[in-house]
Amino acid sequence: MKSIHCIVFGHDFKVTRQVTYHVQEYTCKNCKKELTTSSNGNLIELTPKFKEINDVLERIHHKRLVRINKRRKFNKTQKEAKLMIA
Repeated sequence: MKSIHCIVFGHDFKVTRQVTYHVQEYTCKNCKKELTTSSNGNLIELTPKFKEINDVLERIHHKRLVRINKRRKFNKTQKEAKLMIA
């Protein structure tokens, strides 16, 4: 009977996972249908293939963020060291 609500009123999608800044996974609150953002920005059904793709994307995105944050901290400490010398 949960899907009848979606048939009558439409799905009530909530973001369940933020993969990257532009890719999210959504789940319908009522019928538990899962969608994800495709490469061109459209919502598509979340299949095992896309779930695996999203896992890899998330891992790459996380590593990139860690690398950028380390670089920023390193540059910040170098600037502070230059100020202390001057």
